[in-house]
Amino acid sequence: MKTLFIIIFFFINNLAVANSKINIINNFENIQNLKFIFIQKINKKTETGNCIISYPKKIYCKYDDIYNKILVSNGKSLVIKTISSYYRYPLEKTPLNVILDKNILINKIKSLKERTIDNNLINFTILENNNEINIFFDKKTYDLIGWQNTDMYQNFNITFLTSIRKNRVLSKNLFKIP
Repeated sequence: MKTLFIIIFFFINNLAVANSKINIINNFENIQNLKFIFIQKINKKTETGNCIISYPKKIYCKYDDIYNKILVSNGKSLVIKTISSYYRYPLEKTPLNVILDKNILINKIKSLKERTIDNNLINFTILENNNEINIFFDKKTYDLIGWQNTDMYQNFNITFLTSIRKNRVLSKNLFKIP
């Protein structure tokens, strides 16, 4: 009897894990874009702002700072612009290349083992181009709610998403490189 209980417990547990993964994938497949508020911690510095991601590989973020910082990707290049500086990078050389491509994420998630954190987050660890990227989803809504990685300057970066809105009407010019 005890053995039967253990077998049933593991079967139910594995079924719940499979359902979470399927629900995350199904939810993600139906998303064309996300609009959200973010909190980003890079080492000990915290930045906030709002972003729009349009799949595949486009992002526009406006930071709440005195430098008028903007981060934008048109799918090929990533630009970080402030009042006094302008940096341009090939998107493919950054972890955002993976984070902004939902097809890559979905294909990775299908083959990865998930981890539950604090009973409310689902985490997948992606290894891509010598980068380790941890992607986090809400266990109840199956929404993408953040990621952590090491950036190109070897800074530890954690990004949390809140006030997430999906599939909004977006301006065509939003992702133009400044």
